[in-house]
Amino acid sequence: MKRFVIIGLGNFGASVAETLHALGHDVAALDRNPERVDIMARIATKSAVGDGTDVRALKRIGAEDADAAVISTGDDITASAMAALVLRDLGVRELYVKVISGDHARLIEKLGITETVFPERDSGVRLGKRISSRLLLNYVPLGADFSLQEMAVPDEWVGKSLRQLELPKRHNISVVAVHDVLTDRMQPVPDPDAPLKESDTLVVAGTDLSLARAAQLR
Repeated sequence: MKRFVIIGLGNFGASVAETLHALGHDVAALDRNPERVDIMARIATKSAVGDGTDVRALKRIGAEDADAAVISTGDDITASAMAALVLRDLGVRELYVKVISGDHARLIEKLGITETVFPERDSGVRLGKRISSRLLLNYVPLGADFSLQEMAVPDEWVGKSLRQLELPKRHNISVVAVHDVLTDRMQPVPDPDAPLKESDTLVVAGTDLSLARAAQLR
């Protein structure tokens, strides 16, 4: 179990807090809005009304002992930057900051934080990728032009095995898992000789371009 501090309990911050709590981690929460704090009190080990830039408020919820912190202070760019600095001074080494623009991200990254998160942009990218093709079901970016995608099996691949298709050689992609949606069975180490079915989806990894070409998205 790890200890996480969540600064800002809007939709994003609250979702992160609830997810971490569901995974069995210790969550401490801070927000200026008393109503948000009251709602989060049901899952937070410690919660308080306060400002993420206030050292005393952060100490009240035990930020000094946190393994990581998530800063989600809405549109207040200065507040997120100051909160990151204060948390770093308190000894929190892993800092994840929600940003609202490219300029915000560049500013925060100069502070040496662990990662910036741009929910609106990222969800927009995933949706755009997903709706661009009837084959693409899920899209998870892993790096610059590299992703993990879940795709329906193209018609021309049905009945063929992964060994026959030679996807790493022909398309420069790797099949991480095969998911039979009818039985909801996920096979993380696919049988290379099993014929693919119409009910299967493939979890594949590779560059965006290679994946698009393999799925004939372009």
